[in-house]
Amino acid sequence: METELMRIGVSLPDTLLGKFDEIIEKRGYSSRSEAIRDSIRSYISYNEWMGNIKGHHVGTIVIIYDHTQRGLSNVLTDIQHHYSHLIRSSIHIYPDREDCFEIVALEGEGKEITELAEAIMALKGVKLSKLITTESNETDEPSIVI
Repeated sequence: METELMRIGVSLPDTLLGKFDEIIEKRGYSSRSEAIRDSIRSYISYNEWMGNIKGHHVGTIVIIYDHTQRGLSNVLTDIQHHYSHLIRSSIHIYPDREDCFEIVALEGEGKEITELAEAIMALKGVKLSKLITTESNETDEPSIVI
């Protein structure tokens, strides 16, 4: 439980802040601060979940990235080649002139799947990277983890 409030300053592009404000209004938040706290809690929870993916998993990474970002396509390709033993298939779609939408289907050790997802998330020009996995056992029914 949070006990002490700390003030911070954050610089954001006006378009990003505008979109955030629209969401705040639609969801009925009382303030930007509450919406930011909620967003940070969600971010922390997701990253803690990613840190606990262990054992054999199947899943997907959904990526939206700006292919006009210098060198980004090459770096993404290099990363995927490094983890090619996990990649079962991929779909690449061009929704507009600057964005690429990619879905990568994976199977393998959860820790390595997480490493791949984190390597992609950290790249400048990646607008969205979302990992979804399910544990895969030969003896049990899979349990879905989102």
